[in-house]
Amino acid sequence: MTETVISFKHFGFQYYSQAEPTLHDINLEIHKGEKILIAGPSGSGKSTLGHCMNGLIPFAYRGTMTGTLTVNGLETKSASLFELSQKIGTVLQDSDGQFIGLSVAEDIAFALENDCVPQDEMKVRVKKMAELVDIATHLGNNPHELSGGQKQRVSLAGVMVDDVDILLFDEPLANLDPKTGEVAIELIDEICKLEKTVIIIEHRLEDVLHCPIDRLVLLSDGRIIADDTPDNVLAMNTLVPHGIREPLYVSACRFAGVPITSEIRPASLETLDLSACHDKLQAWYQANAKKESETKKQPLLEASDICFSYDGVRQVLDHVDMTVYEGEMMALVGKNGAGKSTLAKVITGFLKPDAGTVTMNGEDLSRYTISERAEFVGIVLQNPNQMISKAMIYDEIALGLRIRKVPEDEVQKRVEKVMEICGLRPFKSWPISALSYGQKKRVTIASILVLNPKILILDEPTAGQDYRHYSEIMKFLETLNENGQTIILITHDMHLMLEYTERAVVLCDSVKLADQKAYEVLCDNDLSSRANLKETSLFTLAKKAAIEDPLGFVECFIRCEREMR
Repeated sequence: MTETVISFKHFGFQYYSQAEPTLHDINLEIHKGEKILIAGPSGSGKSTLGHCMNGLIPFAYRGTMTGTLTVNGLETKSASLFELSQKIGTVLQDSDGQFIGLSVAEDIAFALENDCVPQDEMKVRVKKMAELVDIATHLGNNPHELSGGQKQRVSLAGVMVDDVDILLFDEPLANLDPKTGEVAIELIDEICKLEKTVIIIEHRLEDVLHCPIDRLVLLSDGRIIADDTPDNVLAMNTLVPHGIREPLYVSACRFAGVPITSEIRPASLETLDLSACHDKLQAWYQANAKKESETKKQPLLEASDICFSYDGVRQVLDHVDMTVYEGEMMALVGKNGAGKSTLAKVITGFLKPDAGTVTMNGEDLSRYTISERAEFVGIVLQNPNQMISKAMIYDEIALGLRIRKVPEDEVQKRVEKVMEICGLRPFKSWPISALSYGQKKRVTIASILVLNPKILILDEPTAGQDYRHYSEIMKFLETLNENGQTIILITHDMHLMLEYTERAVVLCDSVKLADQKAYEVLCDNDLSSRANLKETSLFTLAKKAAIEDPLGFVECFIRCEREMR
């Protein structure tokens, strides 16, 4: 009989600050050596479930627990946080928030220092763990200077060095580019083979399914909706209604009328029974394939021969050219550190290029101050909390106009108009603290839109959002775009790039690799690999199904999906 390492029995939890419980009657057993994915929309209770397992509840987050929860035989109500930390290790979504040491070696050794492990033994264990996660060549580096994927490896080594039996990963893919995310999932899979029990909390289902998992636990409104193999859960057709995006290749099969059953093994393209899909996919493509006519658009902004270095030695942007066309929604993509955010800062005037020019309708923008330039190009940061400085929604949106000494009657007209556009009118008198994350995002967009910029740049607009909230934000941005707003999206989300943008500019190691249709980028394996992107599963599916024009199949799927929205 398989050993049970975590057991929830009729478990519930209610935060002291909330009127209703977050978790209701949870019954869940996790066995030794299993790899479990816990998925669910924002607010479903999946993070709370993780906090209950690693002891942050009840020690850091106070509330009332009902039922029982045991971790490796320890009843969490009576165990100390120290005791639980020796049973279960947690790798946080934000690696920077987990670092303690000034070097990678110090950070990995931190838990051993707390346990008073002799230094000779400590050095041996740190080196062994660093080699296991392939970070041994960076032991002297400052962890904050590493790439996103390297930071994940350091965090993992720091947790594993104490030889815990259970590992909990809280949204490990949130800050990683697609290729690095794929490597992270492969690393987690290797760790699981060391007889570790692995629990992954994540809503990017297709990315997690890059490697096999044993069970998928779907949460919604604090209750377990499904607890089964990925094949069985996909066959239930319950993911999308509960805010989780199903794999794109599964959606394509549904479009083609393929019955999604557990028998066709839909959890992976490697296991998918193509004999059950081939004919229907071919027929669907032949019935829906057509070439769309290209619409000629006018150039609006041109960044020409841009060079920039922070330290005067390493080029972050090396002779980069980019044209933005009037009324388009385009993507700016590439691996972590490729120069995407730096290029955006050059365009907005936050950074002055070492060489090159930025012009709008032929006019050089360098003659304008940053404040004046905001009326040409506005930028919305990934985290809305980094932009908000006022307590009330109206005052936050009005701030930019008031700084510019716009008359108050004009401020009121423009703020009310943009609140209407952004769906914020019902919240006119609300404090920002009462808003959800997605609503705060709208407030930051409104605070830029009120200045009437010709171009709106959004840095990772859907990061950390489940499928429902992701769809709400993108539908809102689509509406802005349809009303003539030119939009640039800086993103690691390849689904977003495929579904919503016509064109993508790809940066890699300070240079521009490509400027072409978004779906073409993700159907070019060489280009995707160089830029740390990932070939779309739609293209892989089309090739496996022997579709004559796999690129055309991807284009056809995107067009049909847009028509259905």
